[in-house]
Amino acid sequence: MSTALDLFPLYLSLKVALAATAISFIVGMAIAFPLARWTFPAKGLATAVIMLPVVLPPTVVGYFLLVAIGRQGVLGRLLGESFGVSLVFTWQAAALASAVVSAPLFIRTCQAAFEGVDRNLEDVARTLGRSELAIFLTVTLPLAWRGILAGTALAFARALGEFGATLMVAGNIPGQTQTLPIAIYDATQTGNGPLAMVLVGIVTVTALAVLFVIDRLGKAAKWY
Repeated sequence: MSTALDLFPLYLSLKVALAATAISFIVGMAIAFPLARWTFPAKGLATAVIMLPVVLPPTVVGYFLLVAIGRQGVLGRLLGESFGVSLVFTWQAAALASAVVSAPLFIRTCQAAFEGVDRNLEDVARTLGRSELAIFLTVTLPLAWRGILAGTALAFARALGEFGATLMVAGNIPGQTQTLPIAIYDATQTGNGPLAMVLVGIVTVTALAVLFVIDRLGKAAKWY
């Protein structure tokens, strides 16, 4: 059996994971900080909704996304009619699916990092006349950066390994939407065990490297 390695799935997986991580970072930061600092009646419900993609089967998450961005979905119809854009069966759809399943991990990690910041230091900055934005950029972020970096690494690793939701909204189109996990599934289904083993090795080594980084950051930040 041939083990000829097509590097496109690896390239696409890295591309998708980077895009998903960027989305998770931007959206996640905007959510994690309020969750860490604000108290409101529906906070528990909001947290549960945010974490829902982690506990739902990936195919269910993919189905919800398909309903939303499909040609008959609210967002899909809006994009199609206004911009002539269809997300389904594109790498962008894969990036969106990966972001949805990885963002909760980033949010929870960042929330914990923000909660660990000494509020007294922020109060001192306020007494010195610093604005809330300046306090966030010069006090809160520098103290929480290890947690934020660990959350980013964790989101990247999760996005890199995303399979179910991606398959639902992006499909398995070789040379277009076939990510590394889907390529592993495809190689297994076609009986190409040696190729599947090589691809699994690539994913495993990458995941171990990311987890090692998270572990080192965790010890440096004294999370445990």
